[in-house]
Amino acid sequence: MSQNADVLVPPSPLPMNPDTLGSSSLWDRLSNWASEHKAVVYTIAGITVVVTVGGAVYYFSDSGKPSTGPESTTSGKRKTKKDRKKTKKGVADGEAASEKSTEAPPKSTVSVEAEDELPQVDEAIAATLSEQEKKDYAAKLKAAGNKAYGNKEYNKAIELYSKAILCKQDPVYYSNRAACWNAMSDWEKVIEDTTAAINLDNEYVKALNRRANAYEQVNRLSDALLDYTASCIIDSFGNQNSTLSVERLLKKVAEEKGKLILQSKERKLPSPHFIGNYLQSFRPKPAPEGLGEDVELDENTGKGQLQKGLQAMSKKTADGYAEAFDAFQKAVDLGDLDHHEGLAYNLLGTFHYLAGDNKEALTELSKSIELDPTLTQSYVKRASMHLENGERNRATEDFVQAMNQNGEDPDIFYHRAQLHFITNEFSEAAKDYQRSIDLDKDFIFSHIQLGVTQYKMGSIASSMATFRRCMKNFDKVPDVYNYYGELLLDQQKFQEAIEKFDTAVEMEKATKPLGMNVLPLINKALALFQWKQDFTEAEKLCQKALIIDPECDIAVATMAQLLLQQGKVTEALKYFERAAELSRTEGEIVNALSYAEATRTQLEVQEKYPRLAARLQSMGGGMPVMR
Repeated sequence: MSQNADVLVPPSPLPMNPDTLGSSSLWDRLSNWASEHKAVVYTIAGITVVVTVGGAVYYFSDSGKPSTGPESTTSGKRKTKKDRKKTKKGVADGEAASEKSTEAPPKSTVSVEAEDELPQVDEAIAATLSEQEKKDYAAKLKAAGNKAYGNKEYNKAIELYSKAILCKQDPVYYSNRAACWNAMSDWEKVIEDTTAAINLDNEYVKALNRRANAYEQVNRLSDALLDYTASCIIDSFGNQNSTLSVERLLKKVAEEKGKLILQSKERKLPSPHFIGNYLQSFRPKPAPEGLGEDVELDENTGKGQLQKGLQAMSKKTADGYAEAFDAFQKAVDLGDLDHHEGLAYNLLGTFHYLAGDNKEALTELSKSIELDPTLTQSYVKRASMHLENGERNRATEDFVQAMNQNGEDPDIFYHRAQLHFITNEFSEAAKDYQRSIDLDKDFIFSHIQLGVTQYKMGSIASSMATFRRCMKNFDKVPDVYNYYGELLLDQQKFQEAIEKFDTAVEMEKATKPLGMNVLPLINKALALFQWKQDFTEAEKLCQKALIIDPECDIAVATMAQLLLQQGKVTEALKYFERAAELSRTEGEIVNALSYAEATRTQLEVQEKYPRLAARLQSMGGGMPVMR
C-alpha cells in the first residue's frame, strides 16, 4: 500500500502507477493525524506493527531479550506499585532495579547462613511452623537460593527455593526457581513455575517476561505474544525489551502463518482496478501487426489465442482479465507464434506476476527477453520483480539493458523514476519523470508523479504549480483531481481537498460507471474522519467502495482502521484477515497478518486481563498509526 518504509507495504514494492502513491499518502495522513491526537505512541525504527487495546496505540520494533535472573527481597513480599516506581528511580529495596538486567541478583540484606545452619524443611515440618517461623525460614532459604544461583549451582538453588515455597507461597520464589530452570533450558518447568507465580500475582512483570521467553523457546508463539503484551501494558511500555519482543513475535507468528497460507493459497488475479492501474502504467500501443481485430485467426492456434487474449484485456473487467490470462497460457502451450512468441511470454509473465506467482513470472519474462531483446517492457517488468525480491542491483541492470535497446522509450524513464521514488531518491526520480515527459508529454501519470515527487522534496509551490498545469491540460482526467486533493489534505485544507475528491468521483462515475477507481471515495472518507471525526460517513464511503470493488485492499485496510478506532475490535479483525486473503506475495501476507495478530492479541488481553485493557484505555485513545 505504499512505496516507503514509513507505511504499509504496497501490492508491489515497485509502484507501477500513481495509485500506489495514493495509498502511501492515505497511510501517511492516518499516521500524522494519530500522532497529533490522544494516542499512546512509541516511535521506533524498523518495520512496525501496532497493537491497540481500548483505542490506545503502541508500536514495536526489533527483538530484545527478556530478563532471566532471580530477584532478592528483604521480606519475600512482592513490591507495591509505589515500591516499583522507587526501584525504577534507583531505590533498590531488594528486587532487581531493572527488568532488563540479566546479571546475578543483588546481595540480599538477609544474611546467608552456613548450610548446616539453614532450616531443614519438608511438608510435614512446614505444617508445624507458626506463620512467623514460616516467614523467617522462607527468607533464609531464599537468600541461600540466590547465593547458589549466583554461583551457578542451579540444582542446589532449586532445592532451596522449593523449601522456601513449602514455607510460603510467594510469587518471587516461584519466579526465582523458574530462573534456574531457565538457565538449564528446561522450558516446561519454567512455564510451570512462572504460571504459579502469575496465578499469585497476575501483574508480575518479570514472571510474565520469563514465561513468554519459555513459550517462545517451545514455539508457543501466540502464548508468548500474549504474555509480552500484558507485560508491556503493566509496565506502561517502560520496558523496551518487552516492546521489542512483541514486535519480533508478531512478525514471527505472521511469517509462520503466512507460509502455511502460501502453501495452500490459490493463485488468482487481484481486483480489475489493480490490474488496470498496472497495465495503464505502460503507454498504450496498437495491436501488433497480424493480431488486430481486422484479422480473423483460428482460436485453435497460438496466434489465435494471443489475439483473443489481447481483445479480452481491452474489456477491463474481472472476467476479461481472467479470459486473457487463460488465452496467453494457451498461446504459449500451442506455440507456432513466429515473431510474436516474445510478446506472448511477456504477457503471460505479466499475468503470473499480477497473480502473485513471481517465480513463474521471472522465468517467462526472461524467456521473453531471450526471444525478443527489443521488447523493453520485459526488462522493466522484470526489474520490478527483482526489486520486490530485494535485488536492487539486478533491477538497475535491467533498466540499463532496456536503455541499451531503446534509450528513447519514455516508459523506461517513468518506471526507473518509480524505483528512485520508492528508495527515497527523490531528486533522481524527478529527473527521470521529467525526461519521460520530455519524450511524451501526453502521459498523465508522469506529470502526476513529478508533482508528488516535488512535494516530497519540500518544493510545495512547484508541486502545486505542476498540478494546476495538469488540471488545465488534463481537465477530464479524474486522477489529477484525486491526487491534487491528497496533497491539499496533507496540508489540512480539508474543504478544498473534499471538493477535489468529489470532482474525481463524479468524473469516475461518468467515464467508468461499472469499474470506477474507488480511491477518491476512500480519500474522502479519510478526509471526513480527520477533519470532523465523522466515522459514520467515513464507513459508508468505505462500504460503497467495497461494493464497487470488493477486492480493493486499501478500502479493506481503511475499514479495519476505522473500526479499530471505534473499539470495534472483533469486526476490525475480520477486515485485517480479509486484507491477508487479498495479499499477493509472502511479504504482503506477513504484513497483513501482523496487523491481524496484533488485533487478535488485543482481544485476548481484554478477555484474560480485563483490568489491563481498562488501564491501557485510560492512557489515551487514538487511531492506530501505520509506520
